[in-house]
Amino acid sequence: MRNEAYKKDTRLTPRAREMRKNATMQENHLWYDYLHTYPIRFHRQFIIWEYIADFCCPKAKIVVELDGRQHAEQCQKEYDQERDAYLRGLGFDVLRFANDEVDYQFECVCCTIDEAVKCNTPRPSATPL
Repeated sequence: MRNEAYKKDTRLTPRAREMRKNATMQENHLWYDYLHTYPIRFHRQFIIWEYIADFCCPKAKIVVELDGRQHAEQCQKEYDQERDAYLRGLGFDVLRFANDEVDYQFECVCCTIDEAVKCNTPRPSATPL
């Protein structure tokens, strides 16, 4: 049975497609230069209930958000906090990075994502001899 956390408001599908087509430079950089070939599948503009996550790895229950300057505004900060709390309530870890971090600290961003996935993904147990 499908996990309840992955239900989506299908009315958001056209918006998610539009967002994929008009991705920011930083979103494209992270997707094409790292997440696209990551060994555990990530999705772009993934709908979770009434929210669209920039990137989501359902297996590891991780959401990755890239924040532009508009996220510094108070009303956007409050919305982001509410949204993050909701996603965390569904069991997701939410990783937020400023666009500048993707631009100037790309390897660090990638390492942070990789560590989070490794921490959240069960590893196969060793077979006893």
